[in-house]
Amino acid sequence: MTRAQKQSDRSEGATEDPRAPQRQDGRGAAGAVQSVDRAVSVLEILARHGEAGVTEIAEELDVHKSTAFRLLGVLENRGLVAQAKDRGKYYLGAGVLRLAGAAAVRLDISQEGVPVCREVADELGETVNIAVLDDDAAVNIMQARGTASVTAQNWLGRRTPLHATSSGKVLLAHLSPTLREGLLARPLHRFTDRTITGAAILRAELEAVVKQGYGVTIEELELGLAAVAAPVRAHDGKVIAAISVSGPVYRLHPDRLPEVAKRTVAAGAELSRRMGYGF
Repeated sequence: MTRAQKQSDRSEGATEDPRAPQRQDGRGAAGAVQSVDRAVSVLEILARHGEAGVTEIAEELDVHKSTAFRLLGVLENRGLVAQAKDRGKYYLGAGVLRLAGAAAVRLDISQEGVPVCREVADELGETVNIAVLDDDAAVNIMQARGTASVTAQNWLGRRTPLHATSSGKVLLAHLSPTLREGLLARPLHRFTDRTITGAAILRAELEAVVKQGYGVTIEELELGLAAVAAPVRAHDGKVIAAISVSGPVYRLHPDRLPEVAKRTVAAGAELSRRMGYGF
């Protein structure tokens, strides 16, 4: 190894002495940030060129080949890059598509959902939300308020429990059995006297959600609050979100719920169509 290469490796932390003072003065953290920056640069290089070898990537990053190889190894383990075995070159992996797809879905639903939510809110006078799954909760990414709900609270950006909300029930009902059972195995927090906290009872309700095409909650998250939600599907039929109508129980009373449910299901179908489902 040449003197220049040794110096390069030392500067990249490859041969750092763990007793060195930079571990105590913050340079270790700086080195980690630099590694993240270089990893992102690798992804940008591959996005720009389509594919590239270790030597090409090292030259663009202005680092030693061993450093480029280590970066590629980490990214490959994460599925963010893949290697063409016959040519030895690297290209963006399926993991990038997965991450990009998740972001695109949220952006697309938010954009396509505006006219749908606005129309339903104007027609029913209630608050309309679009929620997506976020680990073990439903997060509201779009909201429209109707004329009757001008004083309603703002749900935008809020993470709400899956078992105690209409949107959450829809998202939970359409998860794979493995994921759904994993979530049902966790403690179900009680918010009101009407919150379902038994896994068996909730499981039966989720089956009904799938069968009837919508989910309902009446004072399960908050006293005085009722809601109806329907699924939103992607082009492949997978449920990617839920659209809900919520309001006070004195307006969303049992006699009115069938009408609201029918309109919510229609809104879910319209938004699904906008997302490519049915074509």
